Amino acid sequence: MHAQPSLAPPLLGQLRGYLPGLLLCGTIALAATFVSEHYGGPQFLYALLMGIAFHFLADSDKCQPGIEFAAKKLVRTGVALLGVRIAASDVAHLGLAGVGALAGAVVLTITFGLLLARLLRLPPALGLLSGGATGICGISAALAIASTLPATRENERYTLLTAIGIAAFSTLAMVLYPLLVSGLHLSTAEAGLFLGGSIHDVAQVVGAAFMISPQVGDAATLAKMFRVALLMPVVLALALHAGRRRGGGDAGGTRNGPLMPVFLLVFAALAAANSLGWLPAGAVTLGSELSRWCLVVSIAALGVKTSLEKLAELGWKPIALLSGEAVFVAGYMLLVVALMRWLAA
Repeated sequence: MHAQPSLAPPLLGQLRGYLPGLLLCGTIALAATFVSEHYGGPQFLYALLMGIAFHFLADSDKCQPGIEFAAKKLVRTGVALLGVRIAASDVAHLGLAGVGALAGAVVLTITFGLLLARLLRLPPALGLLSGGATGICGISAALAIASTLPATRENERYTLLTAIGIAAFSTLAMVLYPLLVSGLHLSTAEAGLFLGGSIHDVAQVVGAAFMISPQVGDAATLAKMFRVALLMPVVLALALHAGRRRGGGDAGGTRNGPLMPVFLLVFAALAAANSLGWLPAGAVTLGSELSRWCLVVSIAALGVKTSLEKLAELGWKPIALLSGEAVFVAGYMLLVVALMRWLAA
């Protein structure tokens, strides 16, 4: 009898092929984390900019497989693990009005992004990515939404551009919005709802809110985490839509891929398990940290793959799109706060 050929050598060879690119992106992620933790500033933005500085390695035969793996596959692992941060019990603390207002912020901001992109004659994918990132949870949402779109060079450029813009506007909001809260004399609950509902990334929400007080920090974090929870239905809906389009595009009606990607099923399963209290605190913390590292390494890989020359070709319109979305969601949340104050009077 002949022995069955082992799968180990090909698998090990494939892993060795990924190693140089993964080490490059991992080193960039570590450097970005070090700078962020010791000198302040957004970790994702540092990873992005440092990655762009190593663009000359994007076409290297040794590094390219690992870079591609980090940019396209590792991001899905990071998105799947985001599920451990979702808990249904958080919804009850917001109240019906808060839940409705925050859900409205997500839906209306995505809709506004698509409409403004059409007005500016930009691709719908850019409007979807930027609107989703602005309305939900920043760069993490952009990466999650991008994972449901066709893996083209154009969509990678739009994802990177969205990530750069979101990081910049979120950091600006972290500095300016506490001044706005103080100037408008918002209460603790109002300030938490406004900051948690309008600032893009979780880290910037926490930074802005705790500048005011720990109480505002708790309220803003709760509002923000509900927006993060809305990532699941949005991405699931986009994945289903993409699956149906693939299925309908074939002559025989067959699908080119699964209707529901595995990483989204893992995301939903982890969110359900955490909501039911099945995950210990240590597992939630570990999963959240692993998710963050996967996403940081992925955004570093996206940076390595992108040249500033190609980004510059997109012009001023994407900046107008991102700034318009930021102003829209902030204006919407201020209107909600004013309406709730008027109803309570």
